Amino acid sequence: MNAEDFPTPDADVSSVAPKTLKDRIDDGEDVTLLDARMQSDYEEWRIDGENVTSINVPYFEFLDDEIDDSVLDRIPDDREVTVLCAKGGASEYVAGTLVEQGYDVDHLEDGMNGWASIYEAVEVERYDGAGTLLQYQRPSSGCLGYLLYDDGEAAIIDPLRAFTDRYLADAAELGVDLQYALDTHIHADHISGVRNLDAEGVEGVIPEAAVDRGVTYADELTTAADGDTFQVGDATIEAVYTPGHTTGMTSYLIDDSLLATGDGLFVESVARPDLEEGDDGAPDAARMLYESLQERVLTLPDDTLIGGAHFSDAAEPADDGTYTAPIGELVAEMDALTMDEDDFVDLILSDMPPRPANYEEIIATNLGQNAVDDEEAFTLELGPNNCAASQGSLADD
Repeated sequence: MNAEDFPTPDADVSSVAPKTLKDRIDDGEDVTLLDARMQSDYEEWRIDGENVTSINVPYFEFLDDEIDDSVLDRIPDDREVTVLCAKGGASEYVAGTLVEQGYDVDHLEDGMNGWASIYEAVEVERYDGAGTLLQYQRPSSGCLGYLLYDDGEAAIIDPLRAFTDRYLADAAELGVDLQYALDTHIHADHISGVRNLDAEGVEGVIPEAAVDRGVTYADELTTAADGDTFQVGDATIEAVYTPGHTTGMTSYLIDDSLLATGDGLFVESVARPDLEEGDDGAPDAARMLYESLQERVLTLPDDTLIGGAHFSDAAEPADDGTYTAPIGELVAEMDALTMDEDDFVDLILSDMPPRPANYEEIIATNLGQNAVDDEEAFTLELGPNNCAASQGSLADD
């Protein structure tokens, strides 16, 4: 059933905004969620947290005139419960039936689509280069981006198409001119916003090394080769070629203070190497990643911050709330960064999570080979990113 197919419940049903729910979770409040999506959707992607109790009862269990007692027994009646679904229609209906049964419930506005619309900007306090650096965080998928601004100019790294207007609005609010939109690689988990921002007058930049993958629009954008620099006020962004996750992966060193590593290195893991050439090409890509990490990343000063393009549930934020960490700290906590090459390859090929949902179609879209509208683009990227090589954290291993 579609959201509009569910009848409006007779009982009054309160709703909670996605951002309000997230604030409650972040504040440590105990939250109980009743997820009314199908079990397969629930198992693939859901709202979790140390203080979150999540229960999955698909909506169709509530369609009968008499709800089975075994269903109601699974729902706590001693606390408030927030019902959620994909878009908000089923959850309102289910919440209404539970209100009629005497339960204390509300429902999540716009469901998981609303959750996926949360996008927060957090200042990277340990950044000590020129200007100010913000980290954009999308909790639904773990996507991260970076906004650098200084002396009236700004640049965005790894922007998402779904938030094109947000970047422009944030730049306007800060009183800066968004000069550059830079991608670290051809993403497999979300639709890039570089071309959309370029169409709005921002200079779009993609790695030169990624063009040979079949990028159809390379002549329309600027390409960044290893060592190329981009000036933002008094800050310099330098392209650092770091292949492994993809053959075109290019990190950006932001004023010698933070390396935006794309999907090369995260605060809790390293990149998975199988999304470009599949299982057959993964061992060679893993060796390429090892070389990039050892020769291009770990040779930077120990106090250089690492900021990836994603974080997973296993990641721990820094004191400032960002998913960043100094290189020296990661080397001390992540054995993978001090292994020899063969052991490194064996490790990262041993525990890779499922590939991102719709990743082949997302890659084709980001290459310009597949055209989708904004709604389809948003739907394609729903779910976890799964771009790390491990199911859990490799830090403190």
